[in-house]
Amino acid sequence: MPAPAPRTVSAKSLRIVLLSLAALLLASLTLTPLFSSFELKSYDLLSRLLNPDRGGSDIVIVQVDQPSLDALAAEGVTWPWPRQVYAPVFERLAQADAVFVDILFTEPSSYGEEDDQLLAAAVARAGNVILPVFATANRRENDAAGQAFLDRMTVNGVPAPAPALPSAITPIAPLARGAHGGGNVMIKPDRDGVYRRLPLLFQAAGRTLPHFVLGHLLERRVVSVREGRLVRGTAPLPLDGGALLPRFPRGPQPYRAVSIQELIRDDGRSAYPASWFKGKKVFLGLTAAGLYDLKPTAVSAVTSGVQVHAATLDALLHGAFLQRVPDALSIVFMAAIAAAACAFILTHTSIAANLALLAGLLLASLGVPALLFSQGFYLPLIPPLAALAVAFAAASTYSYATEGRERRFVRRAFSQYMDETVVAHLLKHPDLIKPGGQRRRVTVFFADIAGFTTIAEQFPPEETALMLHDVLNAVSEEVIGHEGVIDKYIGDCVMAFWGAPLARPDVGRNACRAALAAQTALERVNASFKNRGLGTISLRIGLHTGDAIVGNLGSDRLFDYTVVGDTVNLASRLESANKFFATRIMLSEATLREAGDGFLARELGLIAVKGKELPVRIHELLAERDGAPVELAAWVALYGRAVDAFHHREWQAAAALFEEALSQRPQDGPALFYLDWCRRCLETPPLTDDWNVIHMKEK
Repeated sequence: MPAPAPRTVSAKSLRIVLLSLAALLLASLTLTPLFSSFELKSYDLLSRLLNPDRGGSDIVIVQVDQPSLDALAAEGVTWPWPRQVYAPVFERLAQADAVFVDILFTEPSSYGEEDDQLLAAAVARAGNVILPVFATANRRENDAAGQAFLDRMTVNGVPAPAPALPSAITPIAPLARGAHGGGNVMIKPDRDGVYRRLPLLFQAAGRTLPHFVLGHLLERRVVSVREGRLVRGTAPLPLDGGALLPRFPRGPQPYRAVSIQELIRDDGRSAYPASWFKGKKVFLGLTAAGLYDLKPTAVSAVTSGVQVHAATLDALLHGAFLQRVPDALSIVFMAAIAAAACAFILTHTSIAANLALLAGLLLASLGVPALLFSQGFYLPLIPPLAALAVAFAAASTYSYATEGRERRFVRRAFSQYMDETVVAHLLKHPDLIKPGGQRRRVTVFFADIAGFTTIAEQFPPEETALMLHDVLNAVSEEVIGHEGVIDKYIGDCVMAFWGAPLARPDVGRNACRAALAAQTALERVNASFKNRGLGTISLRIGLHTGDAIVGNLGSDRLFDYTVVGDTVNLASRLESANKFFATRIMLSEATLREAGDGFLARELGLIAVKGKELPVRIHELLAERDGAPVELAAWVALYGRAVDAFHHREWQAAAALFEEALSQRPQDGPALFYLDWCRRCLETPPLTDDWNVIHMKEK
């Protein structure tokens, strides 16, 4: 058993792969830090478009806002306030689940020790206050209370990312002792100064310290440490370099906000009694612009620092964070975009189709990351867009420079000889016009001007050339208009075919319609000739359907898309055979079967063509059945009965029927031919089996 032939990769497939890889390689540069600023801005765009408007309803921010500053200033209390001002606030918040204070109390009060003691007592009584520490690169020693405070918040069993900072500044001792817990509030923005990624663990003062809100969540077991990782529920937290990607709410007031002045004094009419805060997570922080705690985030250029910490808690509590898609999947998506762009552009020529592809892939490049973003997954937006841009530009340039040149050649070579539909098929399948041929079932058409030599002798060469042009042009327009292919002009003859390069089921029907239309067009041409004082012209057409070899059968120097084979030869002979019957359109039975029942035709008999062993049954094509005159159909039926009688050796009856047919059409060539044959058979009855086969003397 012979070994199977090795599978080869087509040149087009190889070009698609190479261009896709080149586009992918260039687009992959967008994953490097060089393009990070573009990626950060695209992340901000997605955040502003797709993040939720509001955060969790269980989070409240008590704001040290400008109205509060103004209200206390009117009473002579200027900033920074005495710490005892906060004491009633913590008393009001005692029923809250936790109170996160985003205000540093790392130095003794300028109002004296009693001021600190009043605040510390309120913090201790509340029992739910979480105070901030500040990790710093500046060395500073903490007192015993500060060290104990750091020890209480230290997270064990999980490493923190670099860098390791030498110190962490803690609240003053009275507050450190009275606070329920603590955490680091020192966070750094991305390189462009925007806060997007929030670290949860820090190396500071020789310990692993939690973020401001993480210690509380570890205590409540919302987050836990397992096998050296932070876990929420049963799934590890998706940290990007140790940092969380919270989905900052994009609304102007993402969390419930209460002005601190509502809590400092209670005149009995407050809308926020202690019970209102029961079970809530409360943040106390600075929001007044003059206090300079405004931080730009992915959703706003003026987010308060306390909102940043609230968003971190919100993300961990409710899963409102993003998981970055692995770079490998991002590269796969880029490759798919690049390959789709290259494959389509290198196989399609339509500008409209390519622009539609660009729009579709642009929608995919934007839509897939946006859809994933809305579901909590971050797929970088810039790389697929870069892959699309590079692939589209590279493939378009290559297509224009190389395959575009081939397409322009094909369009120039074929647009004058075939219908645009067929040209488009060749443009999609250029292999069809490469040197060599393939076997196809085709219908071949030959049209020749009857007696053209005599006509040429009657008129000057210039007039003859114009007449020839008008006739060939009329025939060619009908062939092309019926989706045929003009093969060549041979003097006063037109050769055409159907069935290649575009294989269609209606080729026989189209060929027959083209033949009838060509004869109708010739009538218009003859009317024009008559007006110019010229003679009239007759056209003989031959049609045959069968297998042939179709393709570029020319030389390296001369392109020639043509059809060759016995089918072509027989079509040519049928065209010539018209002269024996004085008919206009002769077709083989194979073509008539291919055309279907929609045509009115009559049998001309069996002919033996020189060079062929078996006789061929031939017919004359007269009209399409729809619209054919009733008289013509009746006459064809009469003629058909006469032919049947002839083949049954009923020559006397056949002769009578042919005479009846000739009484209606005295000059009908086939009826005259058969009437003469009937009379000869009556005089000398034939003895051979092939007595009814017409033997052609010419090829």
